[in-house]
Parts: sequence; C-alpha cells; structure tokens
Amino acid sequence: MPRPLGELEDAVMTRVWQWNRPVTVREVLEDLQQERSIAYTTVMTVMDNLHQKGWVRREVDGRAYRYTAVSTRAAYSAALMNEAWSQSDNPAAALVAFFGMMSSEQREALNDAIRVVGYNTSDAPAPPPEAAEQAEPSEGGEGTEGPGR
Repeated sequence: MPRPLGELEDAVMTRVWQWNRPVTVREVLEDLQQERSIAYTTVMTVMDNLHQKGWVRREVDGRAYRYTAVSTRAAYSAALMNEAWSQSDNPAAALVAFFGMMSSEQREALNDAIRVVGYNTSDAPAPPPEAAEQAEPSEGGEGTEGPGR
C-alpha cells in the first residue's frame, strides 16, 4: 500500500485523474496557478516524484514528458480505506464506527456498490459472537471511535 499523497501531490494527481489523458507539466502548472503561486520547477519535481513512486507513467514528447495516471482515484481511495481498516485491532467495530459517520448519500453509494459486486448477505458467514458484541454501537453512539476520541 503506497503512503497517502501529500497536499501538492494530491493537487497534481487530481488534475491527472480528472483530465484522464496524458498531461504535461506546463498544463498542470497553468491550472494550479489559478489557485496558488507555484513555480514550474516545483510542479516538475512533484510529477517526477509521482513517477518515481509509481503513481504516473511518462513518455517523451519532444523535449518534455507527458504523464498518465497508473490507476484511478477510486482505486487509490479504496487502497487507503483498506489499509486503515486492516490496521484496526477490531475491524468489525471500525466498520460500525465508519458506517455511523456516513452521510445518507454515502450509505446509498455503499448499497449501490454492494449490489454491483453481487454480494448477498444471506450467503455471508455469521461473524463470531465476540466480534458482533464488540461491534454493536451503544445508545447515542458512545463507545465508538471517532475523530478526536
């Protein structure tokens, strides 16, 4: 699992993902400059770092490179969620807390995703009794971990 992207790396990758085509340093620079003052060499260094880390591939185009994302933002987000969840000492409780933080739109997206992968809860094995007991939220949401707790 790659480490989470830094702020500037994320700003660059957001553009690469949104544009969904090979991009140059100059294109990314011009778009970033609409939000902040930033040097060409800074963007070039960030894009080179993203290439070294395996986030983008590049091909020569004249005297410059064109960069393309190696994977999607959705795959990146999924990897971050999986990494965070797998590091929990109680994955069931972590999921309960996470689901409790979801907006109605996020819960709808979760239900859609479950339908897409064809997951049928009647086919799933029952969790061990101790996992179910630890995962149950108490009244008022106490006992679940959340931001700042």
